[in-house]
Order: sequence, then structure tokens, then C-alpha cells
Amino acid sequence: MVVNDWLADTRDSYDTVAVSYADQTRDLLDGLPHLRAALRLFAELVDGPVADVGCGPGEVTAVLHDLGVDVFGIDLSPAMIELARRNHPGPRFEVGSMTEPLPTTVSGVIAWWSLIHIPDDQVPVVFGHFHRALKPNGLVQLGFHVGDEARLKTQGYGGHPMRVHVHLRPPERVAQWLRDAGFAVEAQWLLGTDQAVLFARRQ
Repeated sequence: MVVNDWLADTRDSYDTVAVSYADQTRDLLDGLPHLRAALRLFAELVDGPVADVGCGPGEVTAVLHDLGVDVFGIDLSPAMIELARRNHPGPRFEVGSMTEPLPTTVSGVIAWWSLIHIPDDQVPVVFGHFHRALKPNGLVQLGFHVGDEARLKTQGYGGHPMRVHVHLRPPERVAQWLRDAGFAVEAQWLLGTDQAVLFARRQ
């Protein structure tokens, strides 16, 4: 895997905050009914194995697994993967990057708030990897911050130092990148004013 400076910064940052991040997000979905609904709908619609790309400590992976989905998690941070394996022994977890081809053919890809660290010029590359890994009619679900700017985050999750760029994007821009990569966008959910979930299928 080729590791660029921004990618190394992202990996090292999440290695640093892994334990604090897991502690702060462990029960987060309990108070987010619309996101839980998005996961249930994804589980209902997908037919076959699913890659949770940028899975972090594995909370979303575990929910999908409990919903009966054949899901595995991938994350750039070895520390995150170690926590995911320890806390969620059911699904499979492995270290990897969405900037590289997925390791196997899948029927679904879910990427919740992990695409936010990918620079604009690399998003089409990532969506190309998703498209090639997905079976025809395979399902993608993306969650991301809404806006039109990039911020450098230097501290987070327990006050630990970080160096990650957080990209906020309009849903329609992300949807157009998906279309350009060969996907049909089926739905765009706006959660409040600053979060979005997109559903798309491989054509």
C-alpha cells in the first residue's frame, strides 16, 4: 500500500486517539434513530457480503452483523482494528485503505464518515475501487458531513493531538462523483443541516 503524507497523518492520528474515540462513540447510535434506520434499510436492501470501509472500532460493523448481514470491516488504523477485533469478535476486521482496491468482491459497501478525510482529487479513485469491487446492482451507502470547506483538525477525542483534514461537501457533489463512477443514486437523506446519507447502486 502506497502511503501518502495525508494518509500517514490520518493513520497515525487515529492510532493515537483510538481508545478515546471508541469510548466516546460506543453508544452513539442509541441516540440517533434516523441513522439506525439507515442501517436497517441498508441491511434489508443488500444481498450478499458487505465491506464496512473506514470501520473504526467496529460499531457500525457490529450493528450490521447483528442485523444478519455478512459484513467485514476495513480501517487504515491498526489500533482501531485491534479494538474492533477485541470488542466485536463476530465480524472479520482487517487493516486496509479505501485508496486501494478492496480485497474481495462484495454486494455492498458502507462508508460512514470515513470519506471525510479523502482529498477531492482522490474521491473518484475511491469510488472507482468501490465500483470494481461491487457485483452488478451492488449497494453503496455513504455518510458524511455537509458543507463546502476543508478544515485541519489538530486535536480531538480526549484532547489527543491529531493531524487530519476534514472535508465538508454538498450532497449533490458527492452524488455527481458517484454517477461519474458508474453508480445510480437512489436516495439522499439530509439529517439536520450538517449530515447526509446517500444510497447508490452499481450499474
